[in-house]
Amino acid sequence: MQPLRITRQVEKAGLDLVTVQDHPYQPRFYDAWTLISYLAGATQKVTFVPTVADLPLRPPAMLAKSAASLDVLAPGWIQLGLGTGAFWDAIEAMGGPRREPKEAVAALDEAFDITRLMWSGERSVRFKGQHYSISGVHPGPAPSSGLGIWLGAYGPRTLTLTGRKADGWMPSYGFLGLDRLKDAVARLDAGAQEAGRDPAALRKIYNLNGLISPVESAEPFQGNVRQWVDQLVSLVREYEMNGFVYWPDADHLRQLTVFALEVVPGVRAALA
Repeated sequence: MQPLRITRQVEKAGLDLVTVQDHPYQPRFYDAWTLISYLAGATQKVTFVPTVADLPLRPPAMLAKSAASLDVLAPGWIQLGLGTGAFWDAIEAMGGPRREPKEAVAALDEAFDITRLMWSGERSVRFKGQHYSISGVHPGPAPSSGLGIWLGAYGPRTLTLTGRKADGWMPSYGFLGLDRLKDAVARLDAGAQEAGRDPAALRKIYNLNGLISPVESAEPFQGNVRQWVDQLVSLVREYEMNGFVYWPDADHLRQLTVFALEVVPGVRAALA
C-alpha cells in the first residue's frame, strides 16, 4: 500500500508531519479520515493533518468528534485541517451543498465555533447558525489542549478568519505562489493582531510541490539541494513560514528521503 510505505519512509527519515488530501469524490483516493486512522495505528511519531477536511461533505460536530476521539486514542497524532470546500460539481454530486464564496466562508466560521464547543468539555453545548446548528449536544471525550484547528485559507476573508481564530495556516504553493505569499501573511498577521493574538504563535505550514534535482534550476522548488535549502530558509526569514510539507511531483520515496536527509538538515543548520 503506497500511502503506508510513504508514511513509514517519512517516519524513518525523521520527518514529523503527514498531510492527507480530502477529496472523497476522487475514485482513486481513499477516504481521508479512514486513511489517517489507519496510518496513525501503524506509526509512532508522526502527526497527521487532513488538508483540508471538506466541510460541505463532513458535518462539523461529527468531524470535531472524530478528531477529538483520535486525539484521545493517539495523543499528539492529529491536527484538524478545515476548508471551505472546492470542486462544487463533485461535492453536489455526492449530496453536499453548493455554496457561493461568501456562504462558504460563513459556513467555515460557524464550523470553527461548533468545533471549539465540541472540544470544550462542557456538559451541553448549543449553537444556532445559518448553515450549521447543534442543540443540547453532550460532547466528549474532551481532547488535549494540543489539538488545534488549521485552516487552508487564500482569500481576504478566510485569511482574516485564520488570524483571528485558528491555530495554524496551510496554504499550498500551487494555489498561493511566492508573488502573493507576503501579502497573505500580512493579512493573516493583521487578523491575529486585531484579535489580540500573537501572530508568531500561529503555525504557518507551506505545502510545496516540486522536485529536488541534481542540477540547478531557475524555477522555484525544482533545483538542487542547495537551492532548496536557500529557498526554505528565505521562506522562514522573509515570509514567516515555520513549517513545510513536501509533495514530490514524482519518485516519491526517493524524493522524500533526499528532502529528509539533505534538505531539512541544511535548513536547520542555516537557521541555527
